[in-house]
Amino acid sequence: MKQLTSAQVRQMFLDYFEEKGHQVEPSVSLVPKEDPTLLWINSGVSTLKKYFDGRIIPENPRIVNAQKSIRTNDIENVGFTARHHTFFEMLGNFSIGDYFKKEAIAFAWEFLTSDKWIGFEPELLSVTVHPEDDEAYELWLHDIQIPEERIIRLEENFWDIGEGPSGPNSEIFYDRGERYGNDPTDPELYPGGENERYLEIWNLVFSQFNHNPDHTYTPLPKQNIDTGMGLERVVSVIQDAPTNFDTDLFLPLIRQVETISGKPYGQKEDDDTAFKVIADHIRTVSFAVGDKALPSNEGRGYVLRRLLRRAVRFAKQLGIDDPFMYKLVPTVGEIMEDYFPEVLKQQTYIENVIKTEEERFHETLNDGLSILNNIMQKEKQKGSTVFPGAEVFRLYDTYGFPKELTDEYVAEHNFTIDEQGFEHEMEKQRERARNARQKVDSMQIQDSVLGEVETNSTFVGYDKLEVETLVNVIIKEKEMTDMAIAGENVYIFLNETPFYAESGGQIADNGWIYTDNASAYVVDVQKAPKGQHVHKVHVKEGAFRTGENVKAAVEAAFRSGIVKNHTATHLLHQALKDVLGDHVNQAGSLVTPDRLRFDFSHFSSVNQVQIDQIEQNVNEKIWDSIPVVIDRMKLEEAKEIGAMALFGEKYGDIVRVVQIGEYSIELCGGCHVGNTSEIGLFKIASETGIGAGTRRIEAVSSRQAYDYVNEKLGILKSAADLLKTNDDRLLDRLEGLYDEIKSLQQENESLNAKLSNQEASSIIENSEVVAGVTVLAQKVGVKDMNQLRNMVDELKQKLESGVILLAAENDRKVQLAAGVTKDLTAKGLHAGNMIKQAAEICGGGGGGRPDMAQAGGKNPDKINDALNSVKHYVTQQLKK
Repeated sequence: MKQLTSAQVRQMFLDYFEEKGHQVEPSVSLVPKEDPTLLWINSGVSTLKKYFDGRIIPENPRIVNAQKSIRTNDIENVGFTARHHTFFEMLGNFSIGDYFKKEAIAFAWEFLTSDKWIGFEPELLSVTVHPEDDEAYELWLHDIQIPEERIIRLEENFWDIGEGPSGPNSEIFYDRGERYGNDPTDPELYPGGENERYLEIWNLVFSQFNHNPDHTYTPLPKQNIDTGMGLERVVSVIQDAPTNFDTDLFLPLIRQVETISGKPYGQKEDDDTAFKVIADHIRTVSFAVGDKALPSNEGRGYVLRRLLRRAVRFAKQLGIDDPFMYKLVPTVGEIMEDYFPEVLKQQTYIENVIKTEEERFHETLNDGLSILNNIMQKEKQKGSTVFPGAEVFRLYDTYGFPKELTDEYVAEHNFTIDEQGFEHEMEKQRERARNARQKVDSMQIQDSVLGEVETNSTFVGYDKLEVETLVNVIIKEKEMTDMAIAGENVYIFLNETPFYAESGGQIADNGWIYTDNASAYVVDVQKAPKGQHVHKVHVKEGAFRTGENVKAAVEAAFRSGIVKNHTATHLLHQALKDVLGDHVNQAGSLVTPDRLRFDFSHFSSVNQVQIDQIEQNVNEKIWDSIPVVIDRMKLEEAKEIGAMALFGEKYGDIVRVVQIGEYSIELCGGCHVGNTSEIGLFKIASETGIGAGTRRIEAVSSRQAYDYVNEKLGILKSAADLLKTNDDRLLDRLEGLYDEIKSLQQENESLNAKLSNQEASSIIENSEVVAGVTVLAQKVGVKDMNQLRNMVDELKQKLESGVILLAAENDRKVQLAAGVTKDLTAKGLHAGNMIKQAAEICGGGGGGRPDMAQAGGKNPDKINDALNSVKHYVTQQLKK
């Protein structure tokens, strides 16, 4: 057997099948573009569904790929087993109605055993087949000449995911030798059994049946081949590695973690698990972030957050207590550079995303683990080993602990989780979200009758805002009709239309459809199931009939505002890339006559200096009077000239390219100005975060930008008048007032400190001794929480040993602050726990550290009861 690197094995696989007439399909993004059924691309075949289900006929029915993939159903096993991964590469060859079993089996055998290729010893390979697949059995036995004893019939060798294509499969196993198992009495020691000796390296799926809705199976008109060979597995065999992690795909990462941690790999099982978790998870996160997925609290973003936090948690076992995962990104890129250069190309961006997420988690990790350990300690004292579900939810909701992370952590301490309690809290949160959701009224026109409309409708609105046309179809109350009369709301299909149908973020045009005797206002325009523009109209007067000649006119001022904002959006997109980085991508947009909204991927907030620069860049392009040129060309030609395609959009062979000089080139079907000077002026009104890794800019242009600036100048003038100065001196006047206020605040704080000191002395006189502990529990007259905390600090210093709870009432709300001196925290007294009980009495909540805590409440009438609770708390705690 040859000694090969992982990069050589990957390329050898592609080269072999290219020699056999296969077309090499490049690896696609891990984020599925047109498949809502998948969270991630999880196999080589998942990218080829469009060919297997007949939606698209491939140029070549023979296909080969090396596809990066993510599977997360077994995250908790990663690090504990030899071959579980979240990120992996699937090597696959596919036949779409071309060759079948005979060729697929022959190809696999030649690639694995030929000296020109991998060069495995044939006697070390065994295969499994389905018991009823005599054809595959005979091919292995007679064509390949594998002995009968190495062809195992297994019932589970059938690939079936429900309705659709299905069929038997044949797996190829490599015998790794007796050191991985030699017990003749082991019932699992055979190819296909649960053992480490016989390692599955390739699965050949023979898709030959259609699984019907009634669960019967009928032959497929076109039989297909779908194979998958895990690169990590086959490389572990070739490199004689005991696990996948001991190959050149992982070892450079493990060596780097050894350097960071100062601990060796291969000497302690728990440490080795941590090394493997980190090496696996950094590959997944690096590639996913490179494909524009970002950590968040839902969907694939939640998976990334969970993986990063799981790796950080295991890193603590190696003594790594600072952010470090981002430092591994260059190593991931170097290992994979031969076939996946994207990680190194985006190294800085990926590092920044990971580092930001690590830092965010480190801020809460220690507090969260402390809370988690305290909860387990309390449950142990109760004789329970069940972690409360409500606390699991609190750790998730407040401290960002994925539930699965808590599950793993408590399991290490022989605890289980109250799943029902956790689910109860999650359902309450879902209910709150449902109640908070706004109901959005949409056009609601996607009815079956619309799909029955066959007549063509041509959009001519790029060049014309008014046309004479023909009424093709009228739909009223989900039925086709010949006529619509005044007062009715109907849907109309026109032979030609100047009205833009809402798409690509650009809203639909408004306007009129009219004759000499009738008029209807166009409220909205959408695309029907077969692509025609369908107009939602309100008939104002007269009547319209099918087959009638009409005039259709877009409101010119309405469209004028839209085109200015749409072109401004393209300028903004490029300006964001210029200022923030090439990683910025459009995540959504809205273009209306009055404003524009642009959502974009970015991992941190945008500061004012950057906002000013973005705005300036856009305005400079407006003032440069750049012609906006629109062409139609082949998709490949558009890509060659650098046209920017929007992520997730589906494009045909011929695309519309909007080019603003050499500054911006985008694929776009929307409406635009002829020259950037028509926009006039551009102003950013706001920049906010709308989710993890997604920002939003709202902006105005043209007249609305002028009005926006005038409004702000008016506010400036009013402020100057109020402060009895002029606009030019307003800043000086504000700075003077600020200095005066600061001086008064310092004087006020000094007086309050003196009063507080006097009050503290009187409070000490009213202290009590409870179970041998000095307890101060009193209502005080302070104006805010800051004064309350300061008073607690002063009392702790004066007492040297004691428990303090102070309460204040401000605006009918309760403020509480508590303190426990260090000698008493050592005895188990905890300010956070004490104040939590007191706050609950007042209808509130809070908490904090063992020595200092604060809380609030809604019911000031219960303050005395809350203060009295301290005595009971101290007594109970000291009894334990």
